[in-house]
Amino acid sequence: MSLVELLHQAELRSLGVGERLLTRGQPLTDITYLVQGSVALGMVQGSQMVHRLGRVTSPAWLELASAVLNLPLTCDALAETPVDIKRVKLGLFRQWLEVQPLGVQEVMRDLARSQHQLAELSVSRLAMDAQARCADWLLHHAQTGERESLAVQFTQRKRQIAEQLGIAPETLSRVLRDLRERGLIKGRGRVLSLVDPGGLRLLAGT
Repeated sequence: MSLVELLHQAELRSLGVGERLLTRGQPLTDITYLVQGSVALGMVQGSQMVHRLGRVTSPAWLELASAVLNLPLTCDALAETPVDIKRVKLGLFRQWLEVQPLGVQEVMRDLARSQHQLAELSVSRLAMDAQARCADWLLHHAQTGERESLAVQFTQRKRQIAEQLGIAPETLSRVLRDLRERGLIKGRGRVLSLVDPGGLRLLAGT
């Protein structure tokens, strides 16, 4: 049976804005296919998405890597818009996977491992506080400049960087200001110098 046939047999469900589709850390019993709508991925506390990892728009599978590897979910998912979904039993999906050519299975598992590791790394960074996440981001994007000093050149808008970090743009601006006042960085605009990389590493916990 093909995935298309499995989806065709699955019941269509509708969920409203803010309803949770996935809960991180939970074992999978089925996999979710987003037929229509948009879903936010990240970390939820209570009913609020406190740290945002990204967005998935239809049509798309959610947490397919976890299904391929038979591992717990890596992140929470909330409906950003009214959504229509279908759920396929994990056992049926794995039966489909096992009858695929070995080469296809190996490629899917390799891709799934890479995606799952990346998702776990992203979620672990989201769990840091805002200052730690910003410090970690600056260290990872630093390049050696004049006199062997470290500097970061912004090639993206701050709004895009803030979204990657799972914080508001205003929070990013506030954190950068705090880091300047503490003497850890200096500069404004497109280039920031890392005055105290050791202090940033201490703040980032690395």
